Amino acid sequence: IFSALQGARETFENYYRKQRRKQARLVLQPPSNMHETLDGYRKYFNQIVGFFVVEDHILHTTQGLVNRAYIDELWEMALSKTIAALRTHSSYCSDPGLVLDLKNLIVLFADTLQGYGFPVNQLFDMLLEIQDQYSETLLKKWSGVFRNILDSDNYSPIPVTNEEVYKKVVGQFPFQDPELEKQPFPKKFPFSEFVPKVYNQIKEFIYACLKFSEDLHLSSTEVDDMIRKSTNLLLTRTLSNCLQNVIKRKNVGLTELVQIIINTTHLEKSCKFLEEFITNITNVLPETVHTTKLYGTTTFKDARHAAEEEIYTNLNQKIDQFLQLADYDWMAMEPGSRASDYLVDLIGFLRSTFAVFTHLPGKVAQTACMSACKHLSTSLMQLLLEAEVRQLTLGALQQFNLDVEECEQFARSGPVPGFQGDTLQLAFIDLRQVSLCVFVFCFSFKMCD
Repeated sequence: IFSALQGARETFENYYRKQRRKQARLVLQPPSNMHETLDGYRKYFNQIVGFFVVEDHILHTTQGLVNRAYIDELWEMALSKTIAALRTHSSYCSDPGLVLDLKNLIVLFADTLQGYGFPVNQLFDMLLEIQDQYSETLLKKWSGVFRNILDSDNYSPIPVTNEEVYKKVVGQFPFQDPELEKQPFPKKFPFSEFVPKVYNQIKEFIYACLKFSEDLHLSSTEVDDMIRKSTNLLLTRTLSNCLQNVIKRKNVGLTELVQIIINTTHLEKSCKFLEEFITNITNVLPETVHTTKLYGTTTFKDARHAAEEEIYTNLNQKIDQFLQLADYDWMAMEPGSRASDYLVDLIGFLRSTFAVFTHLPGKVAQTACMSACKHLSTSLMQLLLEAEVRQLTLGALQQFNLDVEECEQFARSGPVPGFQGDTLQLAFIDLRQVSLCVFVFCFSFKMCD
């Protein structure tokens, strides 16, 4: 039509361009539910590609109807509207699989239009923004994965009955212990099931991050940095929160807390293997300048310290529960033949508890034991010195002295290895001195009487 017109080409040219601008606005208007399915995005992109393929064809097959300046202006408008629409709709997406499919579709869309000479750098820049959205959806997904792993764990060392099972576990988690290898079957790994499961899920997350970086024309260093930053968020935020929630649960017991400390110790040691795993994927050495370091060791140390504090608190609460059973008859004329039943039961509980601490780091077990002994000593002293005790007999003090001796005997027995000399017995030194002073005072008072 344009070629056949005589004397009205300018009018047709203005009409054509005006109509095509209107059509472009219609094409660039995304459907309201576009974010719900990939087909919605695909239809939207197809419309835009079709529109500009037609314009490119007309540019190369006519003379004067359209020119490069007109098309560039149209494309600049289309690009800004497309990017704005994608930013809005992608933010609604909570499925990492859909975000990844969208990214692949945008790459195909950009590469197609780039083949027709349209600049698409802004699209690839926007994909880096969507990468942040993708990372967030991954973190939410893995939060659920970690919660399921931690909730379903039995918090008991993994038993192995044969070589096949042993190799399967060490194939899933980097663990070497020559002493354990020498032991006959059946035997146990020191950690529970959640250690290899969590470790492998971290690797799966890294793979998922890598998928998004494909075809984005990024350097190896940029890909490495992207993966490490996302993995750090997984460790310091997602996994850390999941571990803290388990540690702070009301029904968590001492056995579970001990196992968490052991587990996080082994996961901390495995961080160097995760570093190597990322290096093998990206071919960027950790020593490279500006390479982001993984913060896994910090995550597992924080979780371990939280579990340690919870153990100290838990132990003190258990001691308090036993002490609530204490029923001293401060006016008793004769002492019993042995330490009070409640204290014998309490000491038995402490012995069995510290026996479970075998695989704990020595310092943790020693601190827990010392903390428990100090708390017990302080609590017994409060019982003796509380304001309600206005009168005491020698028989009552002798019974109390039997209980103090039971505590001292427990300290001398070495419930936890590693204490130097009588270090643990010093936890009861103030209690012993106070009880002796009271005993001497009462005895002297009786002699004067």
